[in-house]
Amino acid sequence: MTEKQKDYFTSREAAERLDVSVSTIQLWTNNGLLRAWTTAGGHRRIVRSSVEEILGQQQAVSSVQKPDEQLSIVVVEDNAQQLRLYEKQFLAWHMNTRVVMAKDGYQGLIKIGSTLPDVIITDLKMPNMDGFQMIRALKELPELEHSIIIVVSGLKEDEVKTRGGLPEGVYLFTKPIPFKNLETLIREKTRTKVA
Repeated sequence: MTEKQKDYFTSREAAERLDVSVSTIQLWTNNGLLRAWTTAGGHRRIVRSSVEEILGQQQAVSSVQKPDEQLSIVVVEDNAQQLRLYEKQFLAWHMNTRVVMAKDGYQGLIKIGSTLPDVIITDLKMPNMDGFQMIRALKELPELEHSIIIVVSGLKEDEVKTRGGLPEGVYLFTKPIPFKNLETLIREKTRTKVA
């Protein structure tokens, strides 16, 4: 059978097709973003239509290549009004940024895995996959070790702790969105890109 006739990809083929690492493919299948099954020999097979669906989403997100000097930010937030606020605020900061928006943790994983952003800003309470689950999944990806993860949530610090807390190195801010604090943190942590 030729590749075009198969209705599945191996993990490596899917990674090449989606231009992500094999570990990202494994994460996406573990989290249900890609439909897959395991053969009797223990090999993962990813459903072709599932890969093509994510490829379409990636192409919509990545229609413009990110220059190296551009700061990339992914915002994961289920409130459309707050997404618009983020967008307006980033423009007001006059930084050379490329901002990608996602409305839940599943969409966030796809967009983060596709862009490998410098900064990830996420809410915690969201439908489908919440921010807690998404952050735990992101922490498994070595290619994101240099990404800054910022949580902006309506949950207070003690509520976050009772829900399992956040991994070390994740910044936590309470809503309403503290844009001045966000700008200071982002400028400080990404000095080489925004200077």
